[in-house]
Amino acid sequence: MSSKQAAWSNAVTQVGQEFDSTPLELLSGQVPATLQGTLYRNGPARLQRGDRHVGHWFDGDGAILSVGFSNGQAKGQYRFVQTAGYQAEAEAGTLLYGGYGTLAPDSLLTRWRKSPKNAANTSVLALPDRLLALWEGGKPHVLNPKTLDTLGLEEIDVPTYSAHPKWDYHSGEIFNFGIDYGRQNRLRLFVCDSQGTLKRQGHHPLEQISLIHDFVLAGDYLVFFLPPLEVPLLRILFGLTTIKDGCRWVPRLGTQILIFDRHSLNLVGRSEAEPWFQWHYGNGYVNEAGHIVVDVVRYPDFATNQRLAEIATGYTDTTAEAHLDRLILDPQTGKILATESLCDRSCEFPSVAPDQLGRNASALYLSLHRPNVDTAQDLYGAIGRYDVQQGTLDSFDFGEGRYPVEPIYAPNGEGGGWLLTVVYDGEGDRSEVWVFNAAHLDEPVCRLGLPKVIPIGFHGTFSNTLN
Repeated sequence: MSSKQAAWSNAVTQVGQEFDSTPLELLSGQVPATLQGTLYRNGPARLQRGDRHVGHWFDGDGAILSVGFSNGQAKGQYRFVQTAGYQAEAEAGTLLYGGYGTLAPDSLLTRWRKSPKNAANTSVLALPDRLLALWEGGKPHVLNPKTLDTLGLEEIDVPTYSAHPKWDYHSGEIFNFGIDYGRQNRLRLFVCDSQGTLKRQGHHPLEQISLIHDFVLAGDYLVFFLPPLEVPLLRILFGLTTIKDGCRWVPRLGTQILIFDRHSLNLVGRSEAEPWFQWHYGNGYVNEAGHIVVDVVRYPDFATNQRLAEIATGYTDTTAEAHLDRLILDPQTGKILATESLCDRSCEFPSVAPDQLGRNASALYLSLHRPNVDTAQDLYGAIGRYDVQQGTLDSFDFGEGRYPVEPIYAPNGEGGGWLLTVVYDGEGDRSEVWVFNAAHLDEPVCRLGLPKVIPIGFHGTFSNTLN
């Protein structure tokens, strides 16, 4: 492990500091008048308590940043999600629970009885009357979208709720999944209406347990890729090991491809492909030939698991580069018909404009490593726009020591949009919000200063409602 402190380390290892609604300082440019609504972001903001430190970045307590834009002005606030685990550990002054890469400090005799802490730290879903803080190992936490007060757990009849729901802009349906663990392990698919109310669900038995973090909505289909992992489920459930330490990369198993009909939630296609690992998909759609097109960021192996654990320490030595690929699938058989590389730069967190989700999108937005950096020790320092029709990548390099998080698309109401990212400046130890024209990333439209450092997090969303 490198002994030199990384420029980004303070934005991971220091505990986030809450602040109430505050006007943000305009550092450059002007807030666009057509940028109206609220940016929400989630991420782990406390990785230690007392003398104990979590064993993986995924296990930090979640905190929500909201930035409201209205009439050329911006206000921000930042609050921890007050989960039951967070409150119990705050009272005890130490860590009490296990997680993805953390064993509970209890003895082996009692550890198996304790559920992992719902960290509520992965993503957010902005519903009309509430904000959901998502963590895929359990139910979402409900927050007041205006104040970010935690109101309790979402009352929905599913045991786990993935951090990557797919909201079909045109039908209003919200698709998601969870995993049922027990005598028979099952993939649970479910559909909610635009208010977040559960409408229907289906189940599919899983012969192979894997890590399923995301999926893709592609026209009339839902597509899942199951990476080739051996998961010692009983050892994990009994507290003998963690998911991080217990999962083993077994390439001979191959990647399993499952295709479901979005209407019936029945399996319609299944196949096996060469081994790869993925966290995130960019988008999917059905082309004129009736084939499924899936854009996905693929890793050649599971080294990302170790790298993400290292990030929690503030130092990394593991290289885990991924690239954006396009796969063409036969929906009836699930077989891959063709593969194309869209972006050969190391990248992550692909997304599209919300109204193009599940359709042939004009562009994909993503995080990139800066050119000619040591990708083992640096985090993403650039963002990009891949033009699907032109087949070209437009990118913006934030410069040495600046680290943008996943870019979020915000529609401008006039057929275009803005691209928003929160940037940590390692040299000044400060966080900023940068706004770009989503059509071209040559220079930011404006930069806004946040009153506190926002720990580097995972996922976010933009709501057209000002809260």
